[in-house]
Amino acid sequence: MLEWLTKVFTSDVMIVFCIAALGYLLGSISIKGLNLGTSGILIVALVFGHFNLLVPAALKNMGLICFVTAVGFIAGPGFFRNFKKSAISYILLGFIIILSGAATCIAVIKLAGIDTSLAGGMMSGALTSTPGLAAAIEATGSDIASVGYGIAYPFGVVGVVLFVQLIPKLLKVDVAAERERLAAASAATVKNDGAEKKAYKHLEEFGLLPFALAAGLGVLIGKVVIPLPGGAEFSLGTSGGPLLTGLVFGHFAHIGPVAIDVPKKTLNVVREVGLALFLMGAGTEAGKGFLAVLAEQGVALFLWGAVMTLVPMVIGYILAVYVFKIDILSSLGSICGGMTSTPALGTLMAVTKTEAVAAAYAATYPIALIFVVLCCQFIPLIFG
Repeated sequence: MLEWLTKVFTSDVMIVFCIAALGYLLGSISIKGLNLGTSGILIVALVFGHFNLLVPAALKNMGLICFVTAVGFIAGPGFFRNFKKSAISYILLGFIIILSGAATCIAVIKLAGIDTSLAGGMMSGALTSTPGLAAAIEATGSDIASVGYGIAYPFGVVGVVLFVQLIPKLLKVDVAAERERLAAASAATVKNDGAEKKAYKHLEEFGLLPFALAAGLGVLIGKVVIPLPGGAEFSLGTSGGPLLTGLVFGHFAHIGPVAIDVPKKTLNVVREVGLALFLMGAGTEAGKGFLAVLAEQGVALFLWGAVMTLVPMVIGYILAVYVFKIDILSSLGSICGGMTSTPALGTLMAVTKTEAVAAAYAATYPIALIFVVLCCQFIPLIFG
């Protein structure tokens, strides 16, 4: 009987549902108005990963693709219009956030004497960038970068999730009023563009056909490798490619008489399920050696990783609000994009009760994605 129970509860299916149930339960706990939401799954997944109860990598990748494709569809209708208005601001934000993260990483290497390979992995974890980790491993030729990633990643996720909830509370922002203002601005933009809704033919009820098409095309685009100066390479990967195709499909909404948009209800479900699966996979993977590494390397590394998360996030927020004069909700959306934080965007949309913030995320994210890969490749050269 015990052997049967062990076999059942360590199966991939049971692990997924157990993490989901416990994670949502943890995420629902609210302390002074703050909660982890879907990111509670990450904490539970870390514990499961510590006991070597893992979620298959294919499910993690599927979740990430579903989430970013849904975000693309959601942001698409207003993305290109808004981007035209604030393109320079969003590009600079993405660049400066990552640059300040890289500068913090260099300072940590100097101050704490941390190995360059380990620090590069910590930076990619602090900025929750898996492509950055791959670049760090390739640049240093050392797998120790993945250890640094595992140390910094949990706070990299939770830190941004809490930040986007704390800022409106600390500044006593009237979120409802800001949401209405942002909605009005988006509606005015659409009206000024002369956008007219017409009846197009939907090939099936739930919009899963165009969603699958966008996701599949996005995966293909993500595999295209672009050469960069210095022999480096870059690709949009499984996050950037589907985000791009989702944006395009969401923007155009039809091809001739055939609709390629997806109903909002479908997008909301797919977005949430995708985010949950992604956090499960990332959490169990990071949790495998998390406690062992902390015991061996010391808690100081975790704290340095937290610094690598906090510094670029705070700098990005100050620039967005006080220098570029972006409204606070869009500023928080751009922080999520600049920090390449998929979970934080999900939290921000839940807290603000508007999907308009996804446009700012989508505008900043690709720039940040490119520069975090470049920085992870070039930092080792500085200390080489």
